[in-house]
Amino acid sequence: MPFSLLNFKALAPEIFLVLVASFMVLFDRAIRAKDFFFWTALLGTLVAWWLCRTSLGISFGESYTADHYGFFLKTIFLLSLFLSILISPVYARRRGFHFGEYYGLLYFAVCGMMLMASGTDLLLIYIGLELMSLSIYVLVAVDWRDPRGLEGGLKYFLLGSLASAFLILGLAIIYGRTGTLFLARIHQHLSVDPAVLAGIAFFLVALGFKVAMVPFHMWAPDAYEGAPTPVTAFMSVAAKAAGFAALGRIFLLAFASAHPMWIKLLVPFAVLTMFVGNILAVVQTNIKRMLAYSSVAHAGYILLGIAAGTREGLSAVLLYLFIYAFMNIGAFGIVTLLQREGGVGESIYDYQGLARLYPFPALLMLLFMFSLTGIPPTAGFMGKFYLFRSVVHAGHPWLAVLAVLASVIAAYPYLRIVMFMYMREPEREIQPASSLSLWAALGISALGVLVIGLYPGSLLHAVMGSVF
Repeated sequence: MPFSLLNFKALAPEIFLVLVASFMVLFDRAIRAKDFFFWTALLGTLVAWWLCRTSLGISFGESYTADHYGFFLKTIFLLSLFLSILISPVYARRRGFHFGEYYGLLYFAVCGMMLMASGTDLLLIYIGLELMSLSIYVLVAVDWRDPRGLEGGLKYFLLGSLASAFLILGLAIIYGRTGTLFLARIHQHLSVDPAVLAGIAFFLVALGFKVAMVPFHMWAPDAYEGAPTPVTAFMSVAAKAAGFAALGRIFLLAFASAHPMWIKLLVPFAVLTMFVGNILAVVQTNIKRMLAYSSVAHAGYILLGIAAGTREGLSAVLLYLFIYAFMNIGAFGIVTLLQREGGVGESIYDYQGLARLYPFPALLMLLFMFSLTGIPPTAGFMGKFYLFRSVVHAGHPWLAVLAVLASVIAAYPYLRIVMFMYMREPEREIQPASSLSLWAALGISALGVLVIGLYPGSLLHAVMGSVF
């Protein structure tokens, strides 16, 4: 490739993340004060966001496009990274992995996500997906003393390898039928036939795995439960957003002309994902597994925006992903606040009487549970409103009705936590962790949930300007 086609300014955020991540990994043994890596990762996240804001352009020929769509998604990735870093030290010190490699792996994962968000070439999207996936496989099992983490990481790796194989197979079929890997050119040369539909189906399976779409969600409960809670918070939002970033670009750009065909594949998966995720969340007693199945259900809601196939649907997807970062990481932050050795703080019964013992953490958890349920005036309500409205405007009101019914089922596991906190006597006292950074993350998350719920206008304007 000619050197002139490499626009290093457009790639500045990814280059910066790789350099900082490499520094943290290579110099971990030389720097004894491990808080240095925490502050480096935290400040580096802000610098990376500033670089994303000032580095729009095209690089690698037409393979990489740092546009407004990519910038908004990178903002979600970096917001998730920032909040996850804030909740990490108290847990990482307790479990013995508060070191440079941990933060470096988070950076490498975000770099892969950024390539997925800005990739306009199927091969570059695949490279980004693999960089993200390999980093998260290790992060899930980074607490090597916990056998649940090792089991979850192994399951995620094995099933993720299968998903990658499906992606490569779909890529090969689409290349064979169109003669190109560039998304815009695929759109120009795509002719719908059985082979192309098979290729589209393979892409749906591969990316459906990354967003935990039923029936490709089997890895999620074990990985979410076994992973360190800050990692669970990070992957539940950022990895899901990266999967939807690729889904949006590929299906609404490259495969846009085949929308009448692939919507028939996508809609049954979306409906199944909403209902299966919510129904299985009802019977969970481990709060991390409950939030894992909740994450599956939310993937079903977001898939409706992709199925709409419109700019409004895609903008609703971006809005929901941004809101989801605040409410889901906030919920996992409360879990981190109350967790102790031996699984204490992971059972939903450990939350009994929390409002009597510690009113403020209980109030924050109530806010996050209300937002995940979709109760006004929280941000979760606004996210679901615009998502369901986009489906109605696309001519599928029955899908919105099904989504509302699924949301009614979802209310049970969320409001059960609220009931335990406010309407039960405490069975045992749990001492919340003492961490300024964790409280800062909870405060930012709560503020985001409330401000977006009450004043969504500026965010809506930003989202509408970010879709292609």
